[in-house]
Amino acid sequence: MAPRITLLSCCRAMPKKDDGAKKPASETVPDQHWKLQVFYLCFYGFMTQIRPGESFITPYLLGPDQNFTKAEVTNVITPVLSYSYMAVLVPIFLLTDYLRYKPVLVLQSLSHISIWLLLVLGTSVLAMQLMEFFYGITMAARIAYSSYIFSLVAPSRYQRMASYSRSSVLMGVFTSSVLGQLCVTLGSVSFLMLNYVSLGFVSFGLILTLFLERPRRSLFFNRPGGAGDGAASTELDRMAEGDGRGGAQGWRDAVLCRMLREVGALARQPQLRLWSLWWIFNSAGYYLMLYYAHILWNEISPTTDNHRVYNGGVDAASTLLGAVASFAAGYVKIRWTLWSELVIGVVTAFQAGLLLLMNSTTNIWLCYVAYVLFRGSYQFLVPIAIFQIATSLSKELCALVFGVNTFFGTVLKTIITVIVADERGLGLSVHPQFYMYFGYFTLLAVVYLLAAVGVGIRHSRRRQPAELALAKEPCQRPVEIPAQEKSPEAGTV
Repeated sequence: MAPRITLLSCCRAMPKKDDGAKKPASETVPDQHWKLQVFYLCFYGFMTQIRPGESFITPYLLGPDQNFTKAEVTNVITPVLSYSYMAVLVPIFLLTDYLRYKPVLVLQSLSHISIWLLLVLGTSVLAMQLMEFFYGITMAARIAYSSYIFSLVAPSRYQRMASYSRSSVLMGVFTSSVLGQLCVTLGSVSFLMLNYVSLGFVSFGLILTLFLERPRRSLFFNRPGGAGDGAASTELDRMAEGDGRGGAQGWRDAVLCRMLREVGALARQPQLRLWSLWWIFNSAGYYLMLYYAHILWNEISPTTDNHRVYNGGVDAASTLLGAVASFAAGYVKIRWTLWSELVIGVVTAFQAGLLLLMNSTTNIWLCYVAYVLFRGSYQFLVPIAIFQIATSLSKELCALVFGVNTFFGTVLKTIITVIVADERGLGLSVHPQFYMYFGYFTLLAVVYLLAAVGVGIRHSRRRQPAELALAKEPCQRPVEIPAQEKSPEAGTV
């Protein structure tokens, strides 16, 4: 089971500068105190990713330690992860804000401990399904960590703090994968012992969670009140001022409903709509590939010698390439209103080809390389999508848009799982599943490329009248060329 990382930490506020305004409360906190809090949170984010057995869960389940069949792992156990994630996503999203982060982080740590206890003690299919249920909880609860840091610092520091927290998570995932691979390849550590080591690390993570400071405010339900608090006015505050009912519960309900309606209105913006659809459809396919890739590797190269299982090294390489690709995306400077569909279409077609290669090759190393490139190409587009979606939104609307996109992506992923993977649906084995995912990405690529052709035709038609007007009136003031669009460099980590 490959590591998965949530990217909702991109949402940030862009307050106007006002030299005469009172500084937010978080600005008046002594520098040493908030710096220590941020350092501790980043250390916590790093340590909670250290689970060296995570990359080897699939060979552990299929190996002599558990001896489950491939059909049980593919069609009975793994689908529970998608169902669990969809079931708990919305409740945890709301509880994270209402309970002010820390209780949800404690729940996440307890769920991690439950996962590894079930792995080392459980022997039945039901126990492994319960393990996947708790795994879904940990995935949904990652929103608590990614948004926690924004309650500690002033809006002017959001972007830098988001980069720190995300970097600590990426370093933790990379270190965990490398540590697991070294233990298996050089230390001859069994998968069972690796799970015990992971259980120790996640138990230490629970201890770290207990020492986190619980914030006094959050994004939606626990906003600072009173005129004495100098917090910058936000989307929620402005909407609340226009609601005449005055009651706390009344304006909360009204504001959230109005924000949802505003999100619906924002869907008319072409770039926001395009990248939101990419987030929904491509992320669903990406995570399905991620869930079943390790089973495919075991099919191509059955687990007979633990020393020849390189899941940890491949996960480490894909994490590193993903980080490099995300960083490189920040320096791509093109007119995204003109080229977005083409870029998405080319990358999606490339991913479809990689899926076909992974599924048709009998060389495990080619499969590893295709997997690493697939993840890297997806991570290349993620920061671009984040910037294109979030650049014109307030922090609250940004969080809501990404929450809605993630929810619809999860629903789509669950529907595909029910039809393709679940034993109550088609119940396909891993190779036919990957042919289905290849067809899915091929269809998406065709749609994106056709949309790119349509955009090109419309652009050329708009350009011709302007050129004719310039030719007829050479003495007039030249038509001003729009400034080049911003790159996602300013909005990515």
